[in-house]
Amino acid sequence: MIELEAVSKIYRSGSIEVRALDGVDLSIAEGEFVAIVGASGSGKTTLMNVLGCMDLPTTGVYRIDGIDVGSLTENQLARIRNRRIGFVFQSFNLVPRTDALANVELPLIYSGAHDRRRRARTALDRVGLGGRWHHKPNELSGGEQQRVAIARALVTDPRMLLADEPTGNLDSHATIEIMDLFCELNHEGHTVVVITHERTVAALARRVVVLQDGRIVSDNPTNALIG
Repeated sequence: MIELEAVSKIYRSGSIEVRALDGVDLSIAEGEFVAIVGASGSGKTTLMNVLGCMDLPTTGVYRIDGIDVGSLTENQLARIRNRRIGFVFQSFNLVPRTDALANVELPLIYSGAHDRRRRARTALDRVGLGGRWHHKPNELSGGEQQRVAIARALVTDPRMLLADEPTGNLDSHATIEIMDLFCELNHEGHTVVVITHERTVAALARRVVVLQDGRIVSDNPTNALIG
């Protein structure tokens, strides 16, 4: 589903060159649950931006479903982001004065989809928030807000969920609930990629990729890491 070949991302400021990614090779098959781990500055965010088609490699090739992302127009990239990838962020990124149902409908509005209200309700039911349709973000706990964000990511029926530090703003109990939900979604067939700096969160995935200084330094099944 995902193939990166010798992908580098270079930022330049005057004579200074920073290689945020440096020759990354990575393949993720459909249906995998992968955690990408690294310290601050390791290249995790840059890799997430490339995987999510929000940024293009400076060199190398990124293919999603066999399509070379570098050959696409901005409109084509936007369609991939809207229809093939569901995004979940650390800060939830919910519209504060809008209820859960309307927040989940947003991607469907952008894509011009029909039957938006029914699909949003189904997505909220799926994440266990059937009784919270009309609650605004400030009326929900952190874990519930993240569930709304996951419902919003699911509502377009994407093939891949891409989560950037999805438990970073949650307590330990909510963290377990959210990771259990990702595990359930993976068992249902969704490809799940979680960017995290927390090894305990990464251990709940099936495969852990470790980044350091823009390079992959290890890539192993979780059971190999724990013996």
